Amino acid sequence: MGSPIRTMMVHVDGTEQSIVAAQYAVLLAKQIEARLFAAFVVNTRALSDLVKTHIFLETEEQEYERDLEADADRYLNHVKQLAAQKDCPIETVKARGNVHQELIRVVTENHVDLLVLGELAHVRSRRDEFYNEAERAMRSVSCTVLIVKDEDRVYDLFESNL
Repeated sequence: MGSPIRTMMVHVDGTEQSIVAAQYAVLLAKQIEARLFAAFVVNTRALSDLVKTHIFLETEEQEYERDLEADADRYLNHVKQLAAQKDCPIETVKARGNVHQELIRVVTENHVDLLVLGELAHVRSRRDEFYNEAERAMRSVSCTVLIVKDEDRVYDLFESNL
């Protein structure tokens, strides 16, 4: 019988927690010889909401969206470099739209067995909980979810010769 985890995906969103999760995912994928994806979702739903509520003008939305696209490329390239350091093959996915819906789509399309997420932010209210896209994805995906904590330990593991 093979490993129960053949395909993994780490959600990268530009936070330090997501980079820690990426480091851990690289180490785990390498160890168990799983296929690894890194996914960044440009949250275009939030951008359109900012225009609808007149916080952004359409021209500002377009400029901010270009900045978010550049951030996505930068973070996905950083994760590629992390994987290269450990000689771990990785595939990157940049999606656009509603974050949790896109994560569900990518998980389903790629038959992901394990979704790796960085530590979730502390919830201050039920409203915050509802709008936390990573948490919504965690509750909605059809696969197992791993929440990576203990940044110092992960850093030490990544820097060691594993």
